[in-house]
Amino acid sequence: MSGLTQLQAMGTAERRKEARTVIASSYLGSTIEYYDFLLYATAAAVVFPKVFFSGMDDWVGVVAAYGTFAAGYVARPLGGIIFGHFGDRLGRKGMLIVSMLVMGVASTLIGLVPGASVAGPWGAVMLVILRVFQGIAVGGEWGGAALMALEHSESGRRGFAASFVNAGAPTGAVLGTFIMGAFSSLPNDQFLAWGWRVPFLLSFVLLGVGMFVRLKVSESPIFKAALEQEKREQAEGSPATGGAAPARREIPLLQVLRRPKTLVFTMLAGAAGFALQVVLATFAVTFAVSKGADRQGVLYAYAAASLVSIVFVVLGGRLSDKLGRRPVMVGGLVLFIAYLVPMFQLLSSNNIMLIFVAFAVGLMIHSTLFGPLAAFVSEQFGTTSRYTGASLGYQLATLLGAGFTPGIVAQIFKDSGQNTGSVVWYLAIMSVVSIVFILLTREPKNNDLETVRP
Repeated sequence: MSGLTQLQAMGTAERRKEARTVIASSYLGSTIEYYDFLLYATAAAVVFPKVFFSGMDDWVGVVAAYGTFAAGYVARPLGGIIFGHFGDRLGRKGMLIVSMLVMGVASTLIGLVPGASVAGPWGAVMLVILRVFQGIAVGGEWGGAALMALEHSESGRRGFAASFVNAGAPTGAVLGTFIMGAFSSLPNDQFLAWGWRVPFLLSFVLLGVGMFVRLKVSESPIFKAALEQEKREQAEGSPATGGAAPARREIPLLQVLRRPKTLVFTMLAGAAGFALQVVLATFAVTFAVSKGADRQGVLYAYAAASLVSIVFVVLGGRLSDKLGRRPVMVGGLVLFIAYLVPMFQLLSSNNIMLIFVAFAVGLMIHSTLFGPLAAFVSEQFGTTSRYTGASLGYQLATLLGAGFTPGIVAQIFKDSGQNTGSVVWYLAIMSVVSIVFILLTREPKNNDLETVRP
């Protein structure tokens, strides 16, 4: 029995059980991938300036470390294209297994890269190369995980289902930050010498757990049905049956690029959400510590706030099933613009409880945008190009919004005499741009996912 026929033959309870299994596995896999990817963000904020860029002015070292961080975001669209192509041709499941393997190996190796005192500038070069592989892996991971959750779910519950993939990001951030925070309690010289490496080396353990889960997941029924439909069309039109010559299957990337407006609009619509997310994970941590707050306390405050935000990511996805993706996302951006000034005031308080409040409120507001985003992007594309289109649109948004933002914000802050006003303006303008493009993009909540082509 195949594809949608199989789902149609199952009872409602069985279908929902199957969907829950896939959603849970997507959430766990996404958590592991983002643990690896976002652990680098924490290390770039508190470790890499001293280990790989020692001898520089403090904020110059921070900007340089954020440059290596950006390499992962530059590589993410490439990962989306590579994994998207094969995911649209061969299936979602296999690409999820490969992406996790690449991420786990690259992250483990980061924990073994020698610092500047041993390898000189070559340590930073190796760091950038491994960061690129991380970016390629997570560029392929997100699209596959989001589509598996989305394509196994019923209409009216897709925002809720896909939000669990995005909930993996704060969950991974919590896991990574708590582990890095625990090792940061070591004496500073020990932490910088070897303590920071252990969380990266633990990636190998998580890789084993993730691979075990991924191998048990079933392929997307919608993808299988689309593949079977194409085979039938080709067979019916083949010369052997007296029909016309079978049409060659178009490359998924070309299918997406034939509708550049959809790709560009989804990229710009999502960009600000990633800018705000990465500023909280990187610059805000560095800023709070620079104002005298305890490094470990700030890391734990961010981790605890991320833990709270997980629930709000899922609630944002569920709310978008009721109200639509666009109203929920626009509302989140408007609230965040209003919150930027008080957020930096709280972060500069040198009070861990107030810093926790700054992170918690910021991440809760951000979640209303982040929760619906997976469904919003994925629902814009047809089945045979959905992996490529969703991955590329989402990863270009991360590149534009998150890849260079920590370095740009740190440079703006440095050049303005460490004045947060210019940072607030930069983030507010990005948010307004995203609001405009969300409003220009069609509401996808009721789109038919079984459409084979756009």
